[in-house]
Amino acid sequence: MTSLNKMTPGQKGRVVGYTDDSAIVRRLAELGLIPGRVVTYLRNAPLRDPLEIQVGPSCLSLRHAEAALVAIEIEE
Repeated sequence: MTSLNKMTPGQKGRVVGYTDDSAIVRRLAELGLIPGRVVTYLRNAPLRDPLEIQVGPSCLSLRHAEAALVAIEIEE
């Protein structure tokens, strides 16, 4: 298990949970990052922050600090 910000472009993973219980985590859940959902890491910005992910049909841009709060199980 790893965090979302440790993934590399092209990897897929399943959301396992969160490492914190804050307003940011609740907002990420509202955006669709809920346990069980498959996430695809699409790309980094040129200076590596933010990163872009796909959750279902939606694409999201997250800061690395926000992505570090999401626990992911990498899918092979």
